[in-house]
Amino acid sequence: MTDLPSHRAGHVAVIGRPNVGKSTLVNALVGFKISITSNRPQTTRHRLLGIASFPHGQLLLVDTPGLHREQKKAMNRMMNRAARGALEGVDAALLVIEAGRWDDEDTLAYEALKEAGVPVVLAVNQVDRIKDKGKLLPFLAEVAKDREFAAVHPISALKRKGLEDLVDSLLPLVPEQAALYGEDEITDKSQRFLAGELVREQLMRQLGAELPYATTVEIEQFAVDGKLLRIGAVIWVERDGQKAIVIGKGGERLREIGTRARGQMERLFDSKVFLETWVRVREGWSNDEAALRTLGYHD
Repeated sequence: MTDLPSHRAGHVAVIGRPNVGKSTLVNALVGFKISITSNRPQTTRHRLLGIASFPHGQLLLVDTPGLHREQKKAMNRMMNRAARGALEGVDAALLVIEAGRWDDEDTLAYEALKEAGVPVVLAVNQVDRIKDKGKLLPFLAEVAKDREFAAVHPISALKRKGLEDLVDSLLPLVPEQAALYGEDEITDKSQRFLAGELVREQLMRQLGAELPYATTVEIEQFAVDGKLLRIGAVIWVERDGQKAIVIGKGGERLREIGTRARGQMERLFDSKVFLETWVRVREGWSNDEAALRTLGYHD
């Protein structure tokens, strides 16, 4: 990385349409898995701060739900408001797009950043998937045409390629000041919140295309018992039929979800975990703003 004259620290909003790899990029820059990922759009539902510390600066990365045009349910509208609200008070923004693709939702994200009036760095993610690299430069030129970016970087968040140059472009855009968090801090979210997200990640990964969007997770118990964390998680669904699918034949799917989530928790928390899971029905929770707020959703 290039030398910078002093230490810098500031907030950078990470914006883009759903499923372009924003959370994977935040995790790669922070160096820890703090944002859950899956191959399904709108895996990220909450605004989350990832703290990426470097010798010459600190980037406070605001990971956001993907901006999308369709706002069918209260949860979709709340996620859009959370994404737009993340732009308030930031020093810069990182617009993440998919290499070889620019569509209406990318335009929506760019326009939101333009309205915010902050410098924007463009991260063109998943360049490792482009077989014909000769197509990449014309694509970058087309995207940058008539749009204002402080820098444009082809990257692969998954393979961690191009990230040093990306950081070097972002740090000059944030203020000269001391670090705002300790070097060992990686997020502003609690372990309780992260535990719920890790259970929900397994729901996103293991269930069918539609069902994950009718599920959410609430942590009812989070207790330290010596060297053991005792965690109780409720998986909320909207119908009895969905409950049966989540539980699976003989409880097999629910056990698999719990086993995989527990393993992720033990790695993240560096502790043994005893995890219990239950599935309960709450009709229409995803289209009820009052219910969403009681379940931890905020805009």
